[in-house]
Amino acid sequence: MTELDGLPITVGPRSAPWINAAVVAGGGRVVDAPEARAVVWTHNDDAHGLAALLEVNPQVDWVQLPWAGVEPYAALFDDGRVWSCAKGVYADPVAEHALALLLAGFRHLHRYAAADAWGEQAGRNLLGASVTIIGGGGIAQVLVDLLSPFRCQVTVVRRRPRSMEGVDVVLPPERLHDALVGADAVVLALPLLSDTVGVIGAAELAAMPEHAWLVNVARGAHVDTEALVAALDAGAIGGAALDVTDPEPLPDGHPLWSRPDVVITPHTANTRAMARPLLGARITENVRRRIAGDDLVGLVDPQLGY
Repeated sequence: MTELDGLPITVGPRSAPWINAAVVAGGGRVVDAPEARAVVWTHNDDAHGLAALLEVNPQVDWVQLPWAGVEPYAALFDDGRVWSCAKGVYADPVAEHALALLLAGFRHLHRYAAADAWGEQAGRNLLGASVTIIGGGGIAQVLVDLLSPFRCQVTVVRRRPRSMEGVDVVLPPERLHDALVGADAVVLALPLLSDTVGVIGAAELAAMPEHAWLVNVARGAHVDTEALVAALDAGAIGGAALDVTDPEPLPDGHPLWSRPDVVITPHTANTRAMARPLLGARITENVRRRIAGDDLVGLVDPQLGY
């Protein structure tokens, strides 16, 4: 059998029928690692296992990773292979969740859901609000589109200074402070890199208005959790809506759990049930592109680390 019968691809460290079907649908065939020219890796943080597989299979020249967040594998990228990830695959469900968290915070839905009495009216409009999004990738663009009916004033902080459709202002990371001042909401939708760990700390929280909500659908380590608790205690911001935390899972009894100005979801912006059909489609598309010699979708830039 030759590669004319299908690009030989190994799936690991664990396979599943739906992944194998996605490979075959793209024109590939699933093989054992010694026969493979490509790897579809299914674990989100097993860099040691992947490194071991690649070390004994130098013929592998393309690796497809399962998630958009590839920081656990960054040390492996500069090896001359082509690396692709799920960048952009999960933008729709994650942006949808960010919008849900925004509305829950602005409208105090979490308080009403837990109430056992009528209570007082509270909440504010998202309509016309000033929203700052930190990160300018697929999640940010989908969220901008979802915010369009609310006629929000949208500022995006991103490394690349290119304009984005539906965005009023694009600022570089050096002007993050300017983007926080006056924001009614700040949404984190950026990759976790060495220089984005703790991107929201005490100084950044102090720059936000007292009514502003912080929404995090990216990575928990983007936020200094102790600084966040202190800011909430001081009434420095209006609240926080978090799908990710640091540490994660958030320990039982942590102060954030019992706060009325905090909404927490357990990293459910993109569940496995949501992810499977989306990742399957990306695998199929990239197998087709690899066979055709076309550029892959979601290529990882080894220099940038994402």
